[in-house]
Amino acid sequence: MATRNRWTLEEQIAQAQKELEQKEARIKELLGRQRSKADKDRTNRLCRRGGFVEKLLPGLTVITDGQFETFVEKILLSADAEKALAELIAQAPAKPQSATDASAKEAAPIAKAAMIPVRTAAMP
Repeated sequence: MATRNRWTLEEQIAQAQKELEQKEARIKELLGRQRSKADKDRTNRLCRRGGFVEKLLPGLTVITDGQFETFVEKILLSADAEKALAELIAQAPAKPQSATDASAKEAAPIAKAAMIPVRTAAMP
């Protein structure tokens, strides 16, 4: 004996549309969270790296943003900097690691070593 569906076809369609709208809203929410996390990760990375640079060169805190940009362009566009970056990229893991990873702390000496050619190139 076959049981009859208590919902009409129109009611089933309306229910399916409602579920679809809920799923689309959930996807939109999750994508927003993903973008927010990526933004927070980027901000965190920029702050950590900027802090590290200021720790190495405390004089950077007294120059203007324009002067800082000029300084960074001169230093980072040098052949030594490009070579050091290429070497680090070749050694880098496939995915950037978060600051909370222990391996990120191990990578700090590598980053510091990469700065040596740049810093010594500027010295007479």
